[in-house]
Amino acid sequence: MINVAILGFGVVGSGTAEVLTMNKESIEKKVRDSVNIKYILDLRDFPDSPFSDKVVHDFDIILNDPEVSIVAEVMGGSHPAYEFSMKALEAGKSVVTSNKEVVANFGRELLECAAKNGVRYLFEASVGGGIPVLSPIMTDLRANKITKVAGILNGTTNYILTQMLFEGKSFDTALKEAQAKGYAEANPSADVDGIDACRKICILAALAFGKVVDTKDIITEGITKIRSEDVSFASEMGYAVKLIGYTEEIDGKVAIMVSPRLVERSNMLSNINDVFNGVMVAGNAVNEVMFYGPGAGKLPTASAVVADMINIMDNRDNKIAPLTWESADKSDLYDMNEYTCRRYICAKDTSVEDLMKLFGKTEQAISNGKETAIITSPMSEKALKEKCEKAGIKLLATLRVL
Repeated sequence: MINVAILGFGVVGSGTAEVLTMNKESIEKKVRDSVNIKYILDLRDFPDSPFSDKVVHDFDIILNDPEVSIVAEVMGGSHPAYEFSMKALEAGKSVVTSNKEVVANFGRELLECAAKNGVRYLFEASVGGGIPVLSPIMTDLRANKITKVAGILNGTTNYILTQMLFEGKSFDTALKEAQAKGYAEANPSADVDGIDACRKICILAALAFGKVVDTKDIITEGITKIRSEDVSFASEMGYAVKLIGYTEEIDGKVAIMVSPRLVERSNMLSNINDVFNGVMVAGNAVNEVMFYGPGAGKLPTASAVVADMINIMDNRDNKIAPLTWESADKSDLYDMNEYTCRRYICAKDTSVEDLMKLFGKTEQAISNGKETAIITSPMSEKALKEKCEKAGIKLLATLRVL
């Protein structure tokens, strides 16, 4: 018998217990053993839950039980989730998690501890909810040198931008609707300010390039300043505005950022709408592959948590080479002020001709009589600022183009 424990009985924790129960027969066939939820850790009691007899309030009960071999940490937040995970690994228990905050901030230490103690630390559910993307990078794409990863990593912001695009709503109106539907929290900062996407691209970059970038060193721009006018202009020029987590290896260094970008209609990411997520991974052998699906939700996220548990159960001899990361220092990071890409710019009381004189010829330009927008040739952030300052032009908006 394989005994497991679940830390946290919120949305994902209850979903994890549900998936383990409703798919018990098929899971046990896969791992060739019986699987038992022995404990569920939470501060609350759940007298009406079918799992009420599993609930404990003291983590040490789980920690000190040698029969528990796998712990699912689905608590959220850094503390005490990090401490509980570390203690479980040190006690010889494998840990799986959906907690992107812990993985982004402490993944290197936790992976190191798992390797040292001959157990595993898996976190498929931390990025993309139920979309399998991390495991394919580590397994199916391992013959490739990963060169770039770009994705829509937050369903809340994607829903808001979809409403702005197709319904013509303002950011504030779309946000309120997202909150009313339960897609956004009362305090939506983690989503709309790009913090959630930042943690996820940090994890993806670590898997792609083997180096963990401190989230404080990642340029992170949210969608709070996106205007409905820019979404409309972009659409007329054949683009959709999406919040994109982006990382690429440039000159042997890690370029990484989160920012709203214009995405061409020919790019599959531009057609991912509402609360769905999508991740594009580029490799030097496979070119580009796309992963798409529900990026959050009770059962989709729990599906990824349980899949990691099954992975561990199915490889109890632990012959898989341990995953390790290095911490990235400043010398490992590409200067994003030098990063070049096409730019969407919008200015008031300025003609297309004036903007083209300043930024060069463009095939994409639009004006409504009051505001003018163009898409420039590739240029850096530094060059853009210098040109605008020299010409005395104050831009209403500027966005990168993917």
